[in-house]
Amino acid sequence: MSILFLQYPPCSTCQKAKKWLDSHGVSYEARHIKEQNPTAGELKEWQQKSGLPLKKFFNTNGLLYKNMNLKEKLPNMNEEEQYALLATDGMLVKRPIVVTDTQVLVGFKEAEWEKFL
Repeated sequence: MSILFLQYPPCSTCQKAKKWLDSHGVSYEARHIKEQNPTAGELKEWQQKSGLPLKKFFNTNGLLYKNMNLKEKLPNMNEEEQYALLATDGMLVKRPIVVTDTQVLVGFKEAEWEKFL
């Protein structure tokens, strides 16, 4: 099974997730979410595979999200506009993200990761 691990290395949650993957012997391809933004197409595919609502892909705790006042703006945007916006900057995207052939995990919840990985 191939695994893509999207992370922002300075993020403490991403560091914990990376440690978890390494300690469980999970091999993965790491991708820096700020340097290699997910595309709108990737995000759409991952969101559908995850079964999560699109809003779960937004980093609602991030400065960029807050500075752009997205809490107010997102409800007035359609899904295509939201995917396009997420694809503009990796800092808008919730992380870490793990993408496998069949599953996408957003954020680090150890019990969820245990179950799927």
